[in-house]
Amino acid sequence: MFNHATAEYKCPICPAVAGLENDDTWIKQADIFYRDELVTGFISSKFIEGNEGHPLIVPNEHFENLYDLSADVGHRIMDVSRQVAVALKELRGCDGVTIGQNNEPAGDQHAYHYHLHVVPRFANDNFHVAYYATRRSDPAERISYSSALRDYLNTAIMKSRS
Repeated sequence: MFNHATAEYKCPICPAVAGLENDDTWIKQADIFYRDELVTGFISSKFIEGNEGHPLIVPNEHFENLYDLSADVGHRIMDVSRQVAVALKELRGCDGVTIGQNNEPAGDQHAYHYHLHVVPRFANDNFHVAYYATRRSDPAERISYSSALRDYLNTAIMKSRS
């Protein structure tokens, strides 16, 4: 409804969700820590100084923004983001968590595939300044973050089923 991607737009998220690594995406398969039939979670390739290795939760199906997102997928994204926030508290010892999601260019949306940021926050972390000074990380830098979350969530899921 309120879309900005052109017909020529190459989504940087769709290839990764489909299991591909190519020039259209910075996301590596090793970045992915969670996947189910509706959503995927991965570590952002953009590092925010002091908040490095923050997760993103995305729908597997392409929805450009919040206005297009179906209710069932939106609900699953929030459920997974809650689990990830708890994992960040336990794994990283963060003092809080910021959830962020941007829509349209005026709302700072840069990738036209809905994505929810789950950012570990620390006292005096300077996040609001650092958020606009991100750097592209090396894929090797992200592995420890994705591995820790993957292990944590797999354990939590197994416990909830028993």
